[in-house]
Amino acid sequence: MSDFIWLEKYPKNVDWNEEISSNPLYQIIDETVKNFPNKEAIDFLDYKLQYKELGLLVNQAAEGFKRIGVEKGTKVGLFLPNCPQFIISYFAILKAGGVVVNFSPLYSKPEIEHQIIDSEIEIIITLNLQLLYPKIDDLIGKCGKLSKVVVGKMEDFLPFPKSFLFPIFKRKEISKIPDVIKGNLDGYIFPWDLLFAYGEIKDVPSCNPDVDTAVIQYTGGTTGVSKGAELTHANVYINAMQSANWFGHIKKGEEAILGVLPLFHVFAMTTIMNFGISKGMKIILHPRFEIDKVLKDIQKKRPTTMPGVPTMFNAINQFADIDKYDLSSLNSCISGGAGLPVEVKKEFEAKTKCILIEGYGLTETSPVACANPVDGENKAGSIGLPVGKTIVKIEDIDNKGVYLPIGEKGELCIKGPQVMKGYWNQPEETDMVTTDDGFFRTGDIARMDEDGYVYIVDRLKEMIISGGFKIYPRNVEEVIYTHPHVLEAAVIGIPDEYKGQAVKAFIALKPDVEIHEKDIHFFLKDKLGKHELPSEIEFLDELPKTMIGKISKKDL
Repeated sequence: MSDFIWLEKYPKNVDWNEEISSNPLYQIIDETVKNFPNKEAIDFLDYKLQYKELGLLVNQAAEGFKRIGVEKGTKVGLFLPNCPQFIISYFAILKAGGVVVNFSPLYSKPEIEHQIIDSEIEIIITLNLQLLYPKIDDLIGKCGKLSKVVVGKMEDFLPFPKSFLFPIFKRKEISKIPDVIKGNLDGYIFPWDLLFAYGEIKDVPSCNPDVDTAVIQYTGGTTGVSKGAELTHANVYINAMQSANWFGHIKKGEEAILGVLPLFHVFAMTTIMNFGISKGMKIILHPRFEIDKVLKDIQKKRPTTMPGVPTMFNAINQFADIDKYDLSSLNSCISGGAGLPVEVKKEFEAKTKCILIEGYGLTETSPVACANPVDGENKAGSIGLPVGKTIVKIEDIDNKGVYLPIGEKGELCIKGPQVMKGYWNQPEETDMVTTDDGFFRTGDIARMDEDGYVYIVDRLKEMIISGGFKIYPRNVEEVIYTHPHVLEAAVIGIPDEYKGQAVKAFIALKPDVEIHEKDIHFFLKDKLGKHELPSEIEFLDELPKTMIGKISKKDL
């Protein structure tokens, strides 16, 4: 245990050594339905479901999925925004023996086709919205193994009068679906209602949690073609329990969590849906991040926690009327998906009086691997300590298999029960990211301090080498963020004939301010090394974002 230096500073209410049993992932919802049947499970735009109602819908949908062909190992795609249909389908597919494959509604058609073919899904679940159904209409029966689609209606889970008014006022958003004969199991388009026509599931297929795949989750593809990470039932179940143990102060069956991040992304899948259900929390679900609606719901519905990405917390910081809202119910929020600028953290905590902790994870780790303690030292700029049963080491970039001492920078490597079993159908890619002693190479450059806290320096593939110097974009970005007029910043490497690469900064300014490139250069000149100073600065009204709202360097 002497190698695990983080144990000296470990939060007192968390046992790093605690064994978490491997269970089928759907057991999370079964346990909570049993323990908190009358507790509100979902609040979706004021439509409410109790846990006993949610459990019944999951069991009915599971039988419905079996009737349309889902059996053990069947790949089923979820092509849905945040809505009750997502949560119901997710657990019902698993209970029927299927494998969930998450799709982003923001994907382009070529991205959708790639994922359909690569994942070998046979069925896809979606809604009758223009944003969704038309993207897959002409792919059914013609793309990979996809042969069936289940189509729900957005208004099915809206309270009256929203459910009545939605089809009237949102006509342009609703896609025309071919007529379906209810109960026609020989067709290829099935109405959502059909899933609930056969009663609750009678025979749940056997599950080996350590072996059976629960989710194929595609990586963001920020540095190339996305790959499907195979996450077992045990990987995802244990990660939800690791997260629940970390947030041990949350009282089971008594609190609420704000679900604004998209559930189709691994961060929200675990830290909102699976974690929230494991704690018997009410999930206040939003289809997208609209800041005024989010702030109103925090004031009205009183969530105690809100997982988010840095741009979300920054947007709250900069909201002009923030002082008009009562955000006092929030006591701890977790930021992930991208590095949390220290200035954003400080400002959010000052304005809300809520602890904002930075955590870290990847698709391949289900995703949570490290986090700052809620009731211990919360080090700004650090991703914190390894969660339970998770070991981290820093590998020498130039000497694979050699691990570095405290304080030195290298590639962050992780071993734990939440690490994927591999990339779907890509054994060579899996071997490339696996060390000889079973650690997962993250592709992130990091260092560990004397207390075991980990600091992400940058993505290995984003490191800039200029005139022989290694430059880490995050270091430069952190300094730019300290300028009082800067709202967002991102740094990339650009070609340079003499130095190989040079630094370019993209900056979005706060509203109603105007500064020039020379002002930024003057501000930075005594705060960065000469080799780190941007050779180019470009001002944009807004920096491009990925599907979960983090700044997209790929687009830049």
